[in-house]
Amino acid sequence: MTQRNRRMFWLLARAHRNVAAASDERLADLGLTITQAGALFCFGEEGLLIGELGEALELAQSAASGLAKRLEDAGLVARSQEKGDGRAARLTLTTIGRQKRTEAARRAVAANTRMLQGFSEREIEVIVRWLTQVANMSMPGKSSREK
Repeated sequence: MTQRNRRMFWLLARAHRNVAAASDERLADLGLTITQAGALFCFGEEGLLIGELGEALELAQSAASGLAKRLEDAGLVARSQEKGDGRAARLTLTTIGRQKRTEAARRAVAANTRMLQGFSEREIEVIVRWLTQVANMSMPGKSSREK
C-alpha cells in the first residue's frame, strides 16, 4: 500500500461523513438522526439521568441537555424528577421511543453487515481493534473526562 493510501485522518474523516450521511438518510423515515438513534441505544429499562446520557455519548452537560430536550420534544423519551434529588431529571423511553429504537437497531445491524461484507473474521477483528484503539486514543486538547 502506498503512503498516499495511508492518509488515515482523511480516510477516517471521509468514512465518518459517508456513514453519518447514509445513516441519517436511512433513519429519515423514522424521524431520527444518527445522534438520536445512538442516544436511544443507551437506554435500559430504568432509563437514564441526563448526565448518564451525556457520559455514555461523551457529550458535555449542555449538549446532553439539548439532546434530551430534542428527544423529549420528539416524543421519544419522557422526563421525570429523580427520586431523592429534585434537581436531577430521569429520562425513560416512551412506547414510540422503544419502537423506533428497535427498528433503528435492526437497521444498524444490517448496515454493519453491509460494511463488513467481503472481510474475513480475522480482518474484521483487526478493523474493530484499530477503530477501538483510535476511539480510545488521547488526542491533544482532550480533557481527561473525554478519554
